[in-house]
Amino acid sequence: MISDYLSLALNNLKHRGLRSWLTILGIFIGIAAVVALISMGQGLETAVTGQFGTLSLDRLTIQNKGVGFGPPGSTVIEKLNKQDLEIIESVQGVEIVIPRLIRTGKIEYNQIAGFGYATDVPEERELQKLFYETLGVDVEEGKVLEVGDKGKVLLGNYFKETEDFEKPFIVGKKVLINNKAFEIVGILEKSSSFTLNSVIYMMHDDLSNLLGIKEEYDLLIAKVQNQDRIEEVAEEIERKLRNDRNEKVGEETFSVETPLQSLDSVKTILNIINIIVVGIAAISLFVGGVGIANTMYTSIVERTKEIGIMKAIGAKNKEILFVFLIESGLLGLLGGIIGAGIGISIALSVSGIANAVLGPGVFEVAISFPLLISAVCFSLFVGILSGILPALQASKLNVVDAIRK
Repeated sequence: MISDYLSLALNNLKHRGLRSWLTILGIFIGIAAVVALISMGQGLETAVTGQFGTLSLDRLTIQNKGVGFGPPGSTVIEKLNKQDLEIIESVQGVEIVIPRLIRTGKIEYNQIAGFGYATDVPEERELQKLFYETLGVDVEEGKVLEVGDKGKVLLGNYFKETEDFEKPFIVGKKVLINNKAFEIVGILEKSSSFTLNSVIYMMHDDLSNLLGIKEEYDLLIAKVQNQDRIEEVAEEIERKLRNDRNEKVGEETFSVETPLQSLDSVKTILNIINIIVVGIAAISLFVGGVGIANTMYTSIVERTKEIGIMKAIGAKNKEILFVFLIESGLLGLLGGIIGAGIGISIALSVSGIANAVLGPGVFEVAISFPLLISAVCFSLFVGILSGILPALQASKLNVVDAIRK
């Protein structure tokens, strides 16, 4: 019996051809949007979370507030100074502070110029050891920068993979940074952070002299003695810096962040974005549902006589109801299957483009079968729900009146 209902419903949909495809258009656009956006949202969360993977739980990042996007501290107007450094070092619970510089510069290799970020490696052996621990990436070729390595640079893994300079960067070769020659001593392994992959590392004195920097810092990394007290130490640093700058609570021109605070803030933003985009996609599903209901009502008007004949030869109200519910459900199901396929294709395409631009493995989208099945089942539910009222109307038609039409 069910197979007969399905066969009849499929024949009716096939008979309406173009109208059926136009009806499911709204459904599969909505489902495609939901699947693509949720899949990309998960990939984006993984990519962003990876940027925090190199941070340790006993580190605090202190920087002045910036005016744009870029690596931490690179977009601030007023830099941190030696007085800020001394204040942070004086806070009880702070073990050591690493001052950091992150600046943009011109890089030239194989007579091809480009621009990128350069950061400094501390000159002191103790700070240098802590710096590499925080970095969390080993060298793939050559060696790391060490005390006394003047006129040398360490490159992120991006420079090994990029084809922008037409020739590969090789350990021992020279590279021009702001028109000054530096020897490449090593290339780092690939990091989960695309920011670290694309940075040029040089000794602090080299970067300071190259850019004419004196006693100013883009950010300060403070290691605390006890990571369980990191929140208390952060609050004390905030209090002392606020007092020194005569600033009120909530009006600070600086920020003190723990790794977990930064990660939680990013995840909150990503969750809000996911909710918004799914809400927008839901509007398309609603429109698709209205389209199904409209098509089913139109179908009833066109097939009134057919319904009357079916009832005259013994079809019951519930059987008429099932036929129309199966038709509307099939419209939703087909829309869901097509939409899920299109959605995952869009997500994978965006992932491929992002990895081509930012580097392999940075933005990964995994095919989530629970998500695809849920999306298809939801579209089936939308189809059935949209067809309930038209199906009820069809099932209640009077036999005589229906045949006369």
